[in-house]
Amino acid sequence: MRVATVIRPVGRKQTEAGSMDALIGIIYMIAQTLSMIVIVWFVIGLLFAFNVVSHSNRFMVELYNSIDRLLSPLLNPIRKILPDTGSIDFSPLVLIMVINAILIILQDVG
Repeated sequence: MRVATVIRPVGRKQTEAGSMDALIGIIYMIAQTLSMIVIVWFVIGLLFAFNVVSHSNRFMVELYNSIDRLLSPLLNPIRKILPDTGSIDFSPLVLIMVINAILIILQDVG
């Protein structure tokens, strides 16, 4: 008994759509990770501000500084646009809102 196999050629549109979906998925994953990093950076800053974590804790200080150096290129342009609000920094909130807007756009595209 012979089994017939059907070989369907993969069309160019299917391949492009698949690679576009993969690219959107990667961008989506990076945006979600960046959003979580901003939240972790903010929480660590609050822990330092309310003396829950001491500044003598080298691990937390280095973690906070590392995340700060990672986020500074994204937050500094936002800080230049926003008005000076004193000690309250709204740039992380704006960055998370921009990231969420990008995620919404990516959901509509994909």
